[in-house]
Amino acid sequence: MIRKLNGSLFVKVFTVTASMLLCVSLLVYGLLAWLMPQTYSSRLNAVLDERSRDFIAELEQVAFSDSGGLFDRFLQDQEIYAVELYDGNGRPVSLPSWQNLYAEESSVMQAVTEGPYESSPVLSNQYYFSFSGSEARYMLVVYGTAEQVTQLRQSFLRILPMLFLAVFMVSLGASWLYSRMITKPVLEISRIAEEMSGLHLDWQLEERRTDELGALEKSLNTLARNLSAALSDLQNANQKLEEDIRRERKLEQARTDFFSAVSHELKTPVTVIKGQLEGMLLNIGAYKDRDRYLARSLEIACTLETMVQEILTISRLEAAGGELKKEPFDCVEAVKRYLRETEDLIAQKELWIRLELPQTAFVQGNRMLMEKVFSNLIGNAIQYSPPEASIRISGHMERGEFCFSVENSGTHIPEESIPKLFDAFYRVEQSRSRKTGGSGLGLYVTQRILREHDSECAVRNTPDGVRFSFAVQAMNP
Repeated sequence: MIRKLNGSLFVKVFTVTASMLLCVSLLVYGLLAWLMPQTYSSRLNAVLDERSRDFIAELEQVAFSDSGGLFDRFLQDQEIYAVELYDGNGRPVSLPSWQNLYAEESSVMQAVTEGPYESSPVLSNQYYFSFSGSEARYMLVVYGTAEQVTQLRQSFLRILPMLFLAVFMVSLGASWLYSRMITKPVLEISRIAEEMSGLHLDWQLEERRTDELGALEKSLNTLARNLSAALSDLQNANQKLEEDIRRERKLEQARTDFFSAVSHELKTPVTVIKGQLEGMLLNIGAYKDRDRYLARSLEIACTLETMVQEILTISRLEAAGGELKKEPFDCVEAVKRYLRETEDLIAQKELWIRLELPQTAFVQGNRMLMEKVFSNLIGNAIQYSPPEASIRISGHMERGEFCFSVENSGTHIPEESIPKLFDAFYRVEQSRSRKTGGSGLGLYVTQRILREHDSECAVRNTPDGVRFSFAVQAMNP
């Protein structure tokens, strides 16, 4: 309990304030009890001196024998307690008109000196003068009462207990109000600071004060809002960083898997070519028919060449990192040029090509990569279509995009294989794909290129065959 009180700001401020108020009150009381009697005594002394000097001035205007009335009148003054007169040798002189009472007065003065002066102090002043018509010097001692001073001191002593109790109660009340007024906002700010240290920022201080504490409250509210916004941004950035890290790890894993698959896919045709060449060199069995196996080796070498080209394309995409050089170009011209290059294969398979394209269609993209997209999709349709099948190549402008599709008839893709078509080295039919010379990377590369152009290739079976389609941003020529 004591430790808790010692650690309380309110208790400390209250104790210090109450102690200071009590000390200041007692100091003020002590100064008043000492200064007021002194001030009153000085005032009485000044009054006594003033009246005594006026009395001396009157005595100097009359003879000693004629001064009795002046003494009688002077002694009637309530401020005058007693008067003594001495000659130049210091011997007492009887006052005029008071000769019969002098002895009595002297005894009275003696009694006053021994008794009443102790309980009722008096003020005394000495004055030297000469009566009119006489050169003899006299000394007049005037006593004035100072009983009021004693009464004033006694009054201060009598009211001390009640005054101390009143001052004590007022000091406690004032200290409590002052301590509460000072420490309440400080304690509130301390509580808020403790919450801030725990990153709890869902609070708001009431900005009702206009002093420095009010400015501090306003600053804390602003600081809390800024910290909350900064913390939110930091959390978002951290979340985005974590997502980027997860995506990067996923890409790294995909890259590792891809190159592992590349190693495997390259190893197989190289092994086949090596075996065939060795067989032909050693003139073993069926390999004696060199023309036949040289033709097969050439086919496998062409497949290797295609695979290497696709891998180089993927490598360029990785190196570009989303910063491909894009420019407007006519994709209709790119499609027609590829069809002219594959006329022999089309004629050999007796395929019917149906073009439904506008005269020109300019798109924004990387010319070399987009030409590869068109060649891959059209080339796949030509390769995997049965003889005498039809291939429909169409395109049109729609809402600022060029929508392109290739549909070949006479073949379908199993529905369970469609989601895997764009995976690297995935083949619907392994034996058939190898026979046609497919690398297993064409559609994977196509999808990668389109995603770099904010697009994506879609595939679906139609009643007559298979349809591949995508849409890219169009440009005015």
